[in-house]
Amino acid sequence: MTTTADKAEALRSLHVPGDPLIVVNVWDAITARTVAAVPGVRALATASHSISFAHGVPDGEGLSVDEALAAAKVVIDAVDLPVSVDFERGYSPDAAGVGVNVGRLIEVGAAGMNLEDSYGTGAGELFDIDDAAERVAAARTAADTAGVPIVINARVDALARGGEFDDAILRGNRYLAAGADVIFMLGLATEELVQGAIDALDGRLSVISGPTSVPLKRLAELGVSRVSFGPRPLGLVLSHLQDAAAVLTSRGDYPPELGFSY
Repeated sequence: MTTTADKAEALRSLHVPGDPLIVVNVWDAITARTVAAVPGVRALATASHSISFAHGVPDGEGLSVDEALAAAKVVIDAVDLPVSVDFERGYSPDAAGVGVNVGRLIEVGAAGMNLEDSYGTGAGELFDIDDAAERVAAARTAADTAGVPIVINARVDALARGGEFDDAILRGNRYLAAGADVIFMLGLATEELVQGAIDALDGRLSVISGPTSVPLKRLAELGVSRVSFGPRPLGLVLSHLQDAAAVLTSRGDYPPELGFSY
């Protein structure tokens, strides 16, 4: 894979219902290289929460678009694998600006992207469905103009913001019609919700998982196309680091991970 277009095509091909792409989210060059070195890893994805916290700012576009693009480039340049970038809301209040910024994201080498349909973290803080669909369409137009079939993982936050399942499905199908490749639906906490989304969507489903989520093997059996973990890998790393610090400062045994070669 020598071009961004090649990487985007490769990334798209990995989204297979029943044989989902598993992406362990990364946030800088060293985490990207570490995960990419694992046999079987074929693509990476960033997590905006992790990148923001690593920069000392809150999630939710705490970084400027220039800072977000620079952070994405660090990860993309660190590896040869396709990288999907969590691009939050597109760093613009309108669809036209989203299109401009997605063009810039493609220029730094992104093969895929997440695009959210919420503008805040509170209940009901969602873009109007027509506005949200226009933002997805603007991202697809930017990709077409660049000649790079970037994989748009369109995030649906309706359930996570206290909305109804039917509204989430309506939004997902509108985004697919607008040019999204995959629907990233938050709030699918049970097998029944996952199955319902797969049955009702006109395309592929992406989910986020954690310790209490539907097991990975079961998600595959249900027909999910992609599984990611958001900021949870950062929590995993920080937990191990904190545990090691506690052992070392208490003059305990050296954790064997101190010998990890990177």
